[in-house]
Amino acid sequence: MKIQKFTFNMFGVNTYILWDEASREAAVVDPGMIDEAEERVLDNFIKRNDLKVTHLINTHLHLDHTFGDRHIKKRYGVGVEGHQNDDFLGENLPAQARAFGIGQEVIPVEIERNLHEGDKIMIGDEALEVLHVPGHSPGSLVLYAPESRFLIAGDVIFKNSIGRTDLAGGNGPELIDGIQTKIMTLPPDTIVYPGHGPSTTIGSEATFNPYL
Repeated sequence: MKIQKFTFNMFGVNTYILWDEASREAAVVDPGMIDEAEERVLDNFIKRNDLKVTHLINTHLHLDHTFGDRHIKKRYGVGVEGHQNDDFLGENLPAQARAFGIGQEVIPVEIERNLHEGDKIMIGDEALEVLHVPGHSPGSLVLYAPESRFLIAGDVIFKNSIGRTDLAGGNGPELIDGIQTKIMTLPPDTIVYPGHGPSTTIGSEATFNPYL
């Protein structure tokens, strides 16, 4: 499976496109595009690579990771996939925007396909395995591609850091437990693609992450 990272909006969110080279099927994960210019960057990449968007996945429903959901839904005809425990965050996106002083109109997001621990999302012939790792938000998910040896981590774990737990529904002990039992048990050479900042590996985090 191929992967391309884009960094969008004032929060520096990493948006990922994953695709299968043979079928050209693609997933957009955490679309963070906040304006038409950022939408064009993503759309041009999809068009240039002749991709067919079959999935729109939110690792969680904090505002910064959902700015582009409406655009992807409308342009590519796909529904939002995420964990139902974050439904309340999707409903409260306008309040999240106000809390950060964002004046532009923000539309609530509704999950249309509930993802659960153990689900598999097919991109062509390769599977993304869904892991539920709450703590940053109640419905935080990570997506593991065992064949391609990478992990889309959302805001669960970063290079030498972990997700904040002081927002609505956050839980520090729960987050640490999920990281230790579900993420750090993956092969050390697994590449970790987080929701913000640079990529890392499981092995590097096992050695250098001060929170683990």
